[in-house]
Amino acid sequence: MNAAPALLGYAALVGVTAPRVLLRSAWPHRAPALGVTVWLALTVTFVLAVALAAAQLASPAEHLHAGLVGLLHSCGVGSGPAVPDPGTTDAPAVALPAVVLGAWAGAVAHRLLRAGLRRARHRDRLDKVGVRCPRLRVTVLPHATPGAYCLPGLRARIVVSDAAVRLLSARQLDAVVEHERAHVAGRHHLPLAAAEGFGALFRRLPLARHVRDQVALLLEMSADDRALRRHPDAVLATAMYELAGGRTPRGAFGAAGPSPAVLRMKRILGPRRAPHPALRSALASAAASAPFLPLLVACPPGV
Repeated sequence: MNAAPALLGYAALVGVTAPRVLLRSAWPHRAPALGVTVWLALTVTFVLAVALAAAQLASPAEHLHAGLVGLLHSCGVGSGPAVPDPGTTDAPAVALPAVVLGAWAGAVAHRLLRAGLRRARHRDRLDKVGVRCPRLRVTVLPHATPGAYCLPGLRARIVVSDAAVRLLSARQLDAVVEHERAHVAGRHHLPLAAAEGFGALFRRLPLARHVRDQVALLLEMSADDRALRRHPDAVLATAMYELAGGRTPRGAFGAAGPSPAVLRMKRILGPRRAPHPALRSALASAAASAPFLPLLVACPPGV
């Protein structure tokens, strides 16, 4: 049986319906780290479904299970006889999914490389004009506008303008710096690059249109949560308000943007309830199993 229609139907469900359900749900803002995981799991399972559907469309007469087994044997993985012989596998059935997966990986790598080069150039400028603050472990940049941001990745930097140092209280400044440390420690530039790469590859897909903005917002909320473990709600919210006019360089994370600061401040100052443990477990299990679902659709047990 050719699994291409089922795989394309599954991809449509993931790419069109699932984002709408997530956007209407309240739990991602209550568990932002889990929300990021679910959004990215949707991108992975969509790409795999499209890749497997391409393999089936390229070779409709060949059962996908046999093709996968043959491909694994050709790579030296697995035991027992290879079915079919690797030499008989249709080249398009291997080439088309490889193109899909390669385009996806290339889009993500391109975003990582481009952002990394921007951050490297910005660090070079900071070395020339910035002043190191040992107490905060940040670089203080002469600038008339209050602002704070971080450059994640290799040689990570947290940058605060001297206007922000003058304007914010010591507690507010500590809360802002803690927010930026959360971005650096969590390597938040990696999931953001994955979301941007997917969005660039599948521009018109609803999942692609929403995943970048939602992942960026949830990463900011996740960093807020880390800062709130050590600082009162009002301290972080007022610091964000004071820094709302600051601009963040491309490739950097800023405490007051670019995500909707008003939405984040309402979340910080309002009641925050974590999702029920059963819901968290179910969502985490769904995110972990999502990448394997296209294989189950393509190769159902017993077939």
